[in-house]
Amino acid sequence: MLVVLVSSCFKSEEYPIEPIIFDPIFLISSNSAKLTFSFTDGDGDIGLPPGDTLAPYNPDSYYHYNLYVDYYEKDDENGWQRGRDLEGDSIVFQYRLKPIVVKGRARGIKGTMDVTMISFANPLSSQSDTIRFTIKLIDKALNESNVIETAEIYP
Repeated sequence: MLVVLVSSCFKSEEYPIEPIIFDPIFLISSNSAKLTFSFTDGDGDIGLPPGDTLAPYNPDSYYHYNLYVDYYEKDDENGWQRGRDLEGDSIVFQYRLKPIVVKGRARGIKGTMDVTMISFANPLSSQSDTIRFTIKLIDKALNESNVIETAEIYP
């Protein structure tokens, strides 16, 4: 009981209502990889319930997903280029994160996200020996985060 009383005396931290993301880390294991990054959100509305598919979160909408991870390859002659699939479209990993449940009265949230990526490098490209990702998070109010990028990755 003492812990609850002491912690309630601390002032809760305030953050901007737009998500802020930082400190990306990309770790490769034997058959997958883990993308980790830290975040803050002032109104704590990160995530979408699975059944929330009415506009603007409908399946055909950009906002159906709330985490975008764009794939880049380092071309030996032209520098960083968007990775492309067989149809010539940019490779983008899209995720729909579930809501983050916050206990207590605090609205602003801060934490770390882990995203497991099973397939992350383009085996059809001759330039996939050096890659990186850019990351963007979108909250329920459609506030978009800053865009961050990983360090160079050697798959």
